[in-house]
Amino acid sequence: MTTVAAERTLTDRAESINAAAYWQLLVNLTRREVKGRYSQSLLGIGWAVAQPLAMMAVFTLVFSRLGNISADGVAYPLFAYAGLVPWFFFMNSVNSGTMSLVQYRNIVTKTYFPREIIPIAQVCARLLDFAAASSVFALLLIYYRVDVTRWTALAPMLFVLLVAFTTGVTLLTSAVNVFYRDVSPVVQIVLQLWLYVTPIAYPIAKVPERWRRWIAANPLSGIIEGLRSAIVYGREPDWPLLGVSAALSATVLIGAFVLFKRLDKYFADVI
Repeated sequence: MTTVAAERTLTDRAESINAAAYWQLLVNLTRREVKGRYSQSLLGIGWAVAQPLAMMAVFTLVFSRLGNISADGVAYPLFAYAGLVPWFFFMNSVNSGTMSLVQYRNIVTKTYFPREIIPIAQVCARLLDFAAASSVFALLLIYYRVDVTRWTALAPMLFVLLVAFTTGVTLLTSAVNVFYRDVSPVVQIVLQLWLYVTPIAYPIAKVPERWRRWIAANPLSGIIEGLRSAIVYGREPDWPLLGVSAALSATVLIGAFVLFKRLDKYFADVI
């Protein structure tokens, strides 16, 4: 499965492909993923908004109304949605990225090129979903009259951390999935469990002390808590928690990239 443009880029420049061609390949693959996902779709990009909104409604009913979990002075739907937007970006990127090398086996086996472009394109394709879901988040901020503070300026840095960690996990799972095809269902199960060990439906302050360090070891915890603190609460983030997330995100990204490049040479033979 590939596009004519992507195949032409690889075939014509098999030996002397340059950075511009790599960028063009990334753009072509990203565009193809976006078009393929939403073509012949009734809601189109609306699905990117429907997912977090539906989960927000469920979390509000189960955790806020039935579980009596408070959101520390802000409306619980806003609290939950602030965590669900980055979560769905992460989850959907990893889900689609895990199978990406197998799906693009035709160009993986054709000639050599930086194959990390394929899973990275899956992450890039989800940026559109993130933007759509974030626009609804902006409307919720206006609706609940949340003031913009100077801490909001941290949001781009936290977003970079989110993309870095997401890219690292996607590179890792996509590479391993080439050799073990049951990685994909395992990833889906892990992601379902991961949702509940990430402080999305609850603030990390509500976690019992004996469990809090394990939740803090989840890189998404510091990122999501940081985004909430900066945007929703208008206060500085928990710097030690954010520092742990930043260190782990960088470690995962670097480690996954090194592993990916070491396995890269075997992809064409195994896939």
